[in-house]
Amino acid sequence: MSDFSYREIAKMIDHSLLQPTLTDRELEDGCRLAREYEVASVCIKPYAVCQATAWLRGSTVAVGTTIGFPHGGHLTSIKVAESEQVLADGARELDMVVNIGKVLSKEWGYVAADIRAVVEVGHSGRAIVKVIFENCFLKDEHKQELCRICADLGADFVKTSTGYGDGGALDEDLRLMRRNSPPQVQIKAAGGIRTLDRLLAVRALGVTRVGATATKAILDDCRKQLEDK
Repeated sequence: MSDFSYREIAKMIDHSLLQPTLTDRELEDGCRLAREYEVASVCIKPYAVCQATAWLRGSTVAVGTTIGFPHGGHLTSIKVAESEQVLADGARELDMVVNIGKVLSKEWGYVAADIRAVVEVGHSGRAIVKVIFENCFLKDEHKQELCRICADLGADFVKTSTGYGDGGALDEDLRLMRRNSPPQVQIKAAGGIRTLDRLLAVRALGVTRVGATATKAILDDCRKQLEDK
């Protein structure tokens, strides 16, 4: 017997629709694929949240989007305004990017206030908030402190990367994030999750969500493996 079901794997996936070249038609097709495969959510460009909400209405797939993407350098007030707008448009999951330069400067008060502002807006709108670290630019001490801050502020997830930095989800980072986060803070892996085997490997490390563009290939393989058992 497998130690997973199709639903368990599908509901780990946030189908990523963030590539800068995606057209509106491709975004719609991506939402239809997410609906067909019954994934956890789509993570779509902010301007398309309203359309995605319509395309996914009546399904079990949540609409998610990014805040301060991809480098986190927006003013906190802009991140708040962006959060308020996408919540009004129907988003129920927010993936926010920390201010990477402020993290590297160890200006932890600024970093915490920036995260707190989005968490408060997100939670007031009954949305899940995931905080993206962009680990490829950080040292372990930065990642550890970010885990502590996110736990203190009640973030729902800590997330490895945007998928657009210099690296993706590394096992050592996932272990560090799980070790330094309390049980109520979940871990999302993004960047390089392209196969079912890789998804299962990060799942074994405590990951409960992944960002993926290879959703169809992963879930087709999942169905095949379960049928072959």
